[in-house]
Amino acid sequence: MKKEGQSCKTGAGSNPVLSEQDQKIKEKLSKIDHKIMVMSGKGGVGKSTIAVNLALGLSLENFYVGLLDVDLHGPNVPKMLGIERGELRRRPDGTVGPVYYSPNLEFMSIEPLLPDRDSAVIWRGPLKTSAIRQFIYDIEWGKLDYLVIDAPPGTGDEPMTVAQTIEGAYAIVVTTPQEVSLLDVRKSITFCKQVNMPILGLVENMSGMVCPHCGKTIDVFKRGGGQKLAEELGLPFLGRIPVDPRIVTAGDAGKPVLASYPTSQTAEAFERLVRKVIDMTQMLNSQEKD
Repeated sequence: MKKEGQSCKTGAGSNPVLSEQDQKIKEKLSKIDHKIMVMSGKGGVGKSTIAVNLALGLSLENFYVGLLDVDLHGPNVPKMLGIERGELRRRPDGTVGPVYYSPNLEFMSIEPLLPDRDSAVIWRGPLKTSAIRQFIYDIEWGKLDYLVIDAPPGTGDEPMTVAQTIEGAYAIVVTTPQEVSLLDVRKSITFCKQVNMPILGLVENMSGMVCPHCGKTIDVFKRGGGQKLAEELGLPFLGRIPVDPRIVTAGDAGKPVLASYPTSQTAEAFERLVRKVIDMTQMLNSQEKD
């Protein structure tokens, strides 16, 4: 796939330590088939919910999945998985592995490294960049089918570091249907073009709510804006996830909705998203081999 825009340079070529680290990172990433960064133009659109349930859904399809939380100031992944104070695993060869969630799913976050759950990460850009690189350099992810990366909202240091460090990553952009969110999504799309990160597609979250009493769909935050924008910009539309109070309940309880309510319409929507991602990544993989 041809990528547009100008690439960003890290300046590692003039620093032998960074050059060596880059080479080690490249070797580790070569063991991962597909890298996907879940991002959004603004906060509050349910990006982490999408990332967690996508990663879990892929693992339930018998893929080996890593989930990397690079939201250093507000790491929500451990809470949503119910492992807030999980410990890194020391392997027999002395390397350190990510936190275990299930046989097919492991994750990494800044949360297990903090003194306590209320500790604030007050870092400027260089420290954040270094931390994200260490997540890849120091952690032994092993062979993975998918690495899902939960990035903070916006186009700042964290998504920039992912774009510069994780070669071959694709972006999934999450939006809600209303106009104010769609405006910020356009900035995320421009960001991806400028850093040469292909966009796997858009997801419209909070897209209608099925009334638990009458079964009718209520368009709480409008509906269809994300799909319309995807069509306008010629980007794949990966699907829509409805508003569901059980998502909040499940996230607070540390049990993602896919696991807590597997027969719900919301779980079915996530399963369609997972299947779409699998189909698209397998198609892209086939194209690259050709």
